[in-house]
Amino acid sequence: MSSLSCSASDLAPLFSSNTANSTAMANYLCARFDTIANKLSDTTYAIDNTYLLFSAFLVFAMQLGFAMLCAGSVRAKNTMNIMLTNVLDAAAGGLSYYLFGFAFAFGSPSNGFIGRHFFGLTDYPKPSGDYSFFLYQWAFAIAAAGITSGSIAERTQFVAYLIYSSLLTGFVYPIVSHWFWSSDGWASPNRTDNLLFGSGVIDFAGSGVVHMVGGIAGLWGAFIEGPRVGRFDHSGRSVALRGHSASLVVLGSFLLWFGWYGFNPGSFLTIAKGYGDGGSYYGQWSAIGRTAVTTTLAGCTSALTTLFSKRLLEGHWNVLDVCNGLLAGFAAITSGCSVVEPWAAIICGFVASWVLIGCNKLAEKLKYDDPLEAAQLHGGCGAWGVLFTGLFATASYVNEVYPGQPSRPYGLFMGGGGKLLAAQLVQILVVLGWVTATMGPLFYLLNKMKLLRVSRDDEMAGMDLTRHGGFAYAYHDEDDQSIKHAYMMGKIEPNMGKIEPNIETPPANHSLPSEDV
Repeated sequence: MSSLSCSASDLAPLFSSNTANSTAMANYLCARFDTIANKLSDTTYAIDNTYLLFSAFLVFAMQLGFAMLCAGSVRAKNTMNIMLTNVLDAAAGGLSYYLFGFAFAFGSPSNGFIGRHFFGLTDYPKPSGDYSFFLYQWAFAIAAAGITSGSIAERTQFVAYLIYSSLLTGFVYPIVSHWFWSSDGWASPNRTDNLLFGSGVIDFAGSGVVHMVGGIAGLWGAFIEGPRVGRFDHSGRSVALRGHSASLVVLGSFLLWFGWYGFNPGSFLTIAKGYGDGGSYYGQWSAIGRTAVTTTLAGCTSALTTLFSKRLLEGHWNVLDVCNGLLAGFAAITSGCSVVEPWAAIICGFVASWVLIGCNKLAEKLKYDDPLEAAQLHGGCGAWGVLFTGLFATASYVNEVYPGQPSRPYGLFMGGGGKLLAAQLVQILVVLGWVTATMGPLFYLLNKMKLLRVSRDDEMAGMDLTRHGGFAYAYHDEDDQSIKHAYMMGKIEPNMGKIEPNIETPPANHSLPSEDV
């Protein structure tokens, strides 16, 4: 630490006139100061790496949230399938990101388009990044793949998941993250020179980099596959194919909410950093707290707006709509969470709710089927979040988070001109173009090769039974002898207007337990 460094030649004259003793005393004190400085430096690294690791664990926990949300949003006959794809996103994504993805994203020094070092973590870690940084970025990469899996749920072959997940996490997503997050990226705000429009793109935690990439990839997958069997009737009217468990949807939404506190505040990467001369209560830890607040307010506002809007539009209070509205607000605020005021986050969440509702209405008119509304939520609301940052980013917060450029443009509505907004528009266009140019042809080729969609019979029967050897839910264990010849829970079916239980009658020689008599 420079504040604790000292020079023996400068310190010696401050002691006695005995030159030998003064020099010895100065050398001794400077050695002690250097030891203290090194310990403080080590402590700072330890604090920052522990903070980043904890944030990585939170983001990874979002995979459980995705799994629960997806499972609850599909029909029971496809539960095992969607759970397996979520596990696959993490597993296949881990290897592909380790071998290629991290190098393409952050392999510096490199050009503005793609990284070219650290394949398989060769020559890593570096002073600029440790293993915790790799783990954190991997958790982001598999989050993008998880978004896509929701769009193509209930009708996609397992091999297609393997192929698209590996390509998305190993190549498509890393290129985008290099452009906007690497210090070498052509549109990165962390460049030392040649900033795009004098600003670079401010996508702090990934409304564009993560959510738009996953959402647009899912858009093309679902579009090329076509809607699920029965999603639209012969006259073209929409038929709701409800998910089987609202409880799992709510659980998944809360887990994602919890994980978002690693997603957004964790994107600072470090916490032990002061602003200004130090010695103040205000530092990067304060900015991290503010980011958590803006994240919370955007999600809450979007959830409530969706609740009341859907009540007015459809006449009922729907917890599933509220959960999607909540996530829409989170996806939107992710871009500007660190550079906007809390009151602006409320505006972000309010508009995000209507963006989601509008995108869903458009999808219905176009007969587009996305079981989790992933393309609308992450793609549409992610794009709104990128624009929102260009409108509401505050000058002081921008300079805190991206120091070194005092005249950096900021939000249009905050008096910062239109340069940042122009950069944000460029991001939306290039992400849309890049993901379309890569994932669109991939899904098209998989479809042509008959590797994308399962057969109609398999889809109707359910993929758990036809592709995975059984159902996710076992109502009773056929091998359990203790329940043989006893009452079993059966189906309840309508019969001439009456509801009658389908009960197996016990044999005559079997006596019921005393408590059932």
